[in-house]
Amino acid sequence: MRSGRARGAEARSTDTGRRRRWARLRWAAAAVVCVAAAATGAFILLRDGEERAAPRALTSDEVDRLAVTRFLNYQAGGRAVTIEVPNVGGGLVITASVDYRTHTGYGVVRGSGRDASSDGLIRWTGSTVLVHPMADPPEVAPASPPASGWHSRPLVTSGMTLDSALAIVLDLGSDRPDNAALLPQNGAAWVGREEVRGHRTDIMNGPRAQADAEAGAESGTEGPDGGTGTGTSRSVRYWIGSDGTMHRVEAGIASAPEPVLFDFDTQAYAPVPPLPEAAPAP
Repeated sequence: MRSGRARGAEARSTDTGRRRRWARLRWAAAAVVCVAAAATGAFILLRDGEERAAPRALTSDEVDRLAVTRFLNYQAGGRAVTIEVPNVGGGLVITASVDYRTHTGYGVVRGSGRDASSDGLIRWTGSTVLVHPMADPPEVAPASPPASGWHSRPLVTSGMTLDSALAIVLDLGSDRPDNAALLPQNGAAWVGREEVRGHRTDIMNGPRAQADAEAGAESGTEGPDGGTGTGTSRSVRYWIGSDGTMHRVEAGIASAPEPVLFDFDTQAYAPVPPLPEAAPAP
């Protein structure tokens, strides 16, 4: 039989082994937690990439996608879009369809705060805005616009946040791709990734946004290779899918306290009836 001393030594050895195993398990668990925390931090970085990821040069694939994204809108004929227009006294939300062949938009506008008086239907081109006030506008614009009750005015981008947003969304379609060779030279950059309504997108700053806005403000003409070079925006950011599809755009406007947001495919696209003075292009 083993002596009490031997049994005690064996018990102490077993206990020491258990403590070592528990120490190893605790260390391994801590390592897993650290890895999980690091992975979570990376995910947050990507989800908020537009704020936290350091800008970098575009890859050749990203350049190609940015160059064709407006052209793809034109090829599609039209897109459904929701436009969020901020204002110091409230804000406007426009649920619309835009025909990129005729550069015509049609939809429903709703306001909050002091902008609630703007509720109704809206139709516009690059030069004209028609509004049809309604106390309780429908969720989507009727396929056939009312024949009367419209108020027409020129589209004015200087100091008019709403009109600037309307002009920008029309300019998000082009009958030809942008010059891919000039995009990186003019300051286009990758700033992050984000999932938009189930689509994985790369977030890219548009080229020469500030320079184009200043040039457009002086000349009143569209800037080169920059998408929204109408003199209405200070900065443009695109959320672009793997096939070049434009899913979201954010544009800074001098007259707005926050960027205007353009979200595409938020509802079904409906054909856009032309304005009376805006016949469809051949």
